[in-house]
Amino acid sequence: MNMKDLVSRSPSELKEELLKLRREQFNLRMALAAGQTAKPDQFGKVRKNIARVKTLMSQKRDGGKA
Repeated sequence: MNMKDLVSRSPSELKEELLKLRREQFNLRMALAAGQTAKPDQFGKVRKNIARVKTLMSQKRDGGKA
């Protein structure tokens, strides 16, 4: 996921994307606890994607200031 894709989305679509990423993060944590993680690099990728979405949401809420 890159910023160009996210910038064109509406605030409601960003909320849905954030929810999807949070679920993925939760599932990764549960898989780790169960000892089933196959891709440990996914943790960082999901965390950074969540940060990207939250940054865009705050920028759109504040009217593009930042």
